[in-house]
Parts: sequence; C-alpha cells; structure tokens
Amino acid sequence: MAQQTLKGRVREDFLTKYSSVLFKCAGNKTEVAAVVRNILESILSQPRNPLKVEERENIINELVDEFAGLGPIEQLMMDPDVTEIMINGTHNVYVEKFGKKVLTGMRFDSDQQLMYVIQKILSPTRRRVDESVPYTDICLQDGSRVNIIIPPLALDGPTITIRKFLRVITKAEDLIKLDTLDKRMADFLIACIRGKANMIFSGATGSGKTTTVGVLSGYIGDDERTITIEDTAELHLAQPHVVRLETKPPNIEGKGEITIRDLFRNTLRMRPQRIILGEIRSAEALDMLQAMCSGHSGALSVIHADTPLDVMNRLETMILMSGVPISQEAIHRQIVSALHLVIQQDQLVDGGRKVTRISQINGIKDGFPNLEDIFYYDIENVDRDGKVHGRFKATGVIPVFYPIFAKRGITLDKEIFNKD
Repeated sequence: MAQQTLKGRVREDFLTKYSSVLFKCAGNKTEVAAVVRNILESILSQPRNPLKVEERENIINELVDEFAGLGPIEQLMMDPDVTEIMINGTHNVYVEKFGKKVLTGMRFDSDQQLMYVIQKILSPTRRRVDESVPYTDICLQDGSRVNIIIPPLALDGPTITIRKFLRVITKAEDLIKLDTLDKRMADFLIACIRGKANMIFSGATGSGKTTTVGVLSGYIGDDERTITIEDTAELHLAQPHVVRLETKPPNIEGKGEITIRDLFRNTLRMRPQRIILGEIRSAEALDMLQAMCSGHSGALSVIHADTPLDVMNRLETMILMSGVPISQEAIHRQIVSALHLVIQQDQLVDGGRKVTRISQINGIKDGFPNLEDIFYYDIENVDRDGKVHGRFKATGVIPVFYPIFAKRGITLDKEIFNKD
C-alpha cells in the first residue's frame, strides 16, 4: 500500500512539474519513455523516497508505461498472442488469447488513472468522451480498434474494448495458415477481387470480417483509385492510390454530423474505381446497390448478419428504412442485379475464425434472391477439449459469373469447384 501511495505521489509530482515534456515528445514513444525514465529516476533518488532497488524499478517501469504508453495494459498491447483487451472498470481486465477470453491480474489504481489512459488514447483523434458524449469509437495509429464508454452509461466505471490489429495477417497465405479458409477458397476470392465481383462480407462482431476484407483488398490493382468509407477508419490498404473517408459525429450542439450515406454520395463524384464500405448499417444499402448496378463494380462491403439469408433480409429492411418508395420485388431485383457473393465468417466455439460459407446470388426463386453455396465449412465434431474439427468443402456449384474471369484475363481452373 505504501508503494502505491508513493507511486500516486510521484505521478502527481510528475504531472504538476513535467507534463510539458509529454507534449514536446508527443508522437515519439521511444523518446518519451527515455525522457520520462530520466525524470522519474531523479525524483525517486531523493532521500525522502527510500526504496529498495526492485520497488524503485517497478514504480519507474509502471509510470513509464503510463506516461509513454497505455499504463497497465501497455504490456498487453505488446503481447502478440493477445487479440482483444476488455477493460471493465479499474479491477477487471480481460483479454482474448487463442480465441478464449480470460481475466488478467492487471488493475488500474483508480478511475482517474483509467481516464488518463482514455485521454491518451483520444488525444491524437478528433473524438472525445465526456458527460455530453459518453461513448465513442476510434482507431489507434497501429490499426487497432477501440470503443470507449464511460459513466453514467457504464455503471461499473470507464470501459474500454480494444480489438488489436494483427500485422501478421497481410496475405491470403496467412489466412490459409490460420485455417480461416483453404487454398481453393482463397484462389477463388482473389480471382473475384481481380475480376471485380461485388461482394458482401457478413458475420458477428469479432468474427474477423474486417481482417479478411483488409487482406483481400490487397489484391486490388495498384493502378485503381480506391475509396474507403468507414465510421472509424480501420482499413489500411497498401496500394498507393487510396482515399480514406471517415464519418463525423455531431458537435456538442448536435449539429455537423456527416453520415456514411453522405460520404457515399460524395464518393460517387470522386471517380472511384473501387469502393470499400466499412459497414452497411442503414439506408446507404440502397445507395450502394444502385452504385453497383450503375457501373461501380468490384465493390466490397461489410454487414453484421448470422447467415447469407440474414444478409438478404437485412438489406431489404435497410432499403425500406431509406424512405424511398420501392416495392419488395424491386428490392429483390436490385439485390440480384448488384451482388455476386456473400462471404460468411464466424467465430466457432473453440475461438477459431472460419469463412463458413461462400454463397452466390443466382437470380430470384419463389420471389426471393436465390442463394447457392459454392464453398462451406463442414463441422464434423467437437472433441472433449472443445476443439472443433471439420473440413472446407466445395458443393459442386460453378459460379454463374464465372465467364467474367476470362473476360478480364484471369485464369481460374474450374476443377476447384468439383464437389467434395
């Protein structure tokens, strides 16, 4: 307890006298850490702060992490096995490792320390959290996604959810190694990217949709003008000709909001050759489908849905929410004309993330878009340890749009569609 009291006093002393140092070195983490360490060593070497060498080093390391990084969770951010960090107030910090969520021993000293970390996270962005705006979404410089919500909405204290950006997943081969899909599926999806098929990636939160979209978008040609539209900028494309657009929340007076739909309409005036829509949530579904039908091919988008059939139902509902008078029959025709594929991705009970279905939209059947699986993941059993065993299989269905590959000079052997 004495050590924690001393740590709190040193923290206050540092912030009172040396906070300007943090602003001067902002953006250079290594420089901040070195300068902060020197100052802390000077403070703790004073006679009024008698400490054992180990205690002194612990306090210095913790405060360097706090001032140069993200405090108690800095080490979790550096751990390559941690894919998600969930901070539920000061004393409950969970992580996801290898698909499983576990409680860590990490703790924050107080709500004030946790709020200090939140302000550090927010400082490079245009976002804020306070009583008037008690929650927000942002993306860190390394690509990690962050959601923050604070009291009075979060009853147990400030809450942070960080979904880390995994730099090791950059190519289709990485997804194959992770058993997210197999080589046939990867070859097919890469051909679809290059052949400018219109695709929607669906799944629940945390199923890996955005990661898969990010990997596959890497196969878009360098000579194509690509525009991404997101609520929180998460996609980091390697191509040189990329324009990244991000929505704008309303100001403190509730004015000035720029929505996905606003950005999408403006994007159509920017001569895009590719449009990547971070997530379809509302009436922009109609704008997207109309753009696909009017020559903007090769579009990629993300939607939250449990099955390809749910994707069709959600699109229909969103279009009806647009306020445009349109019949269900017209909506279905629009979907069939615009979309080629739905790629369903799920997180299984053992934590593994799989592309569980790749389905094409093949005309209208019984008044509804006709979905046909081309590939799927067949779960054979779940063993006593909870490990899922299964295989990726082809249904034998050849895509109705297969001829577009030849027209665009893309070689794709039909044998990959042979039924398993």
